[in-house]
Amino acid sequence: MKILIMKFRNIGDVLLTTPLIKNLKLNFPDAQIDVLINKGTESVLKYNPAINKIYTYDRNKYKNFYLLKRLIKEYKFLNNFKDYDIVINTTEGDRGALIAKFSNAKIKIGYPVKKNIFLKNVFNKILKINWNNHIIENNLDAVRVLKKRIYEKKVEIFWDKGDEEKVDSLIPEKFVHIHPVSRWLFKCVKDEIMAKIIDFIKNKGYEVVITASPDEKELKKVNSILSHCKTKPLNLSGKLSLNQVACLSSKAKAFVGVDTAVMHMAAAVNTPVIAFFGPSAAFNWGPWDNDLTKSGYVNKNGIQKMGKHTVIQHNWECIPCGKDGCRGSKISECLMKFDMNNIYNILEERL
Repeated sequence: MKILIMKFRNIGDVLLTTPLIKNLKLNFPDAQIDVLINKGTESVLKYNPAINKIYTYDRNKYKNFYLLKRLIKEYKFLNNFKDYDIVINTTEGDRGALIAKFSNAKIKIGYPVKKNIFLKNVFNKILKINWNNHIIENNLDAVRVLKKRIYEKKVEIFWDKGDEEKVDSLIPEKFVHIHPVSRWLFKCVKDEIMAKIIDFIKNKGYEVVITASPDEKELKKVNSILSHCKTKPLNLSGKLSLNQVACLSSKAKAFVGVDTAVMHMAAAVNTPVIAFFGPSAAFNWGPWDNDLTKSGYVNKNGIQKMGKHTVIQHNWECIPCGKDGCRGSKISECLMKFDMNNIYNILEERL
């Protein structure tokens, strides 16, 4: 049997498909499971033993071809996916539906296509989005519509020996991992607040290790945070791959950060997470505790816990808004001001 799973979203979304992948492997142990994802998100599935092959779609590359060349390239790409028994599209959108249509799969699972008449009746097993559910549960609905057993709900990420050796050569013995940035800067806490958190942890006798991507905006944000610090953390921003960052998180006493893929990676390696949420909904995106099978994020907002993980969020009526900042500013006011004593108490409890 051959199964294709598609997830055309960002890095964190792809990582949160791993419980689906694992449960399909447990239900169909002899199946070949392949995945199709956006280029640039494949690192979090690298080394996953349940996956046979990772296909990536480079939308920027295809977009730059002239029309005829693009059609030819797209057609050749579609031919990779004809020989599957089950095709699962875990996101809304026409691309996954188009690939499902051109496949010869007898079972096609996905969300209904509303606007494109050509793709309207592609799927013969329909998924329904429940916006009150955690994304992991929505992904696992593909197992449910197959009427198969859900064995576990664990998010997984892997790395190799070389990654571990590099991380071990860089990190101190006793530290807290802080990833203070997101590719979406409107998800970031005010720089001065993050600096106070770093100083508090350092003054409690722990080293602090900072990570960020090599992106210029993220590095600039980290430098701004460090300029407000009275202590000196170890700054590894831009120096590690995603798999190495996951390895680093696995060795940390705790993780502190914002709603980003690295937060999910830290939770996946069972490190206690303290995450600041602003416009995002914790009941959709909160860090998942691998030791549990039911989400602890049952409230609209506010401070919430799921096992070893804590989400810090205001209980304002406007939260979660899902917007990229307040009034088009790209700055979320709900992440600009916190009661520092409350934050210190939460940190104290975790440390």
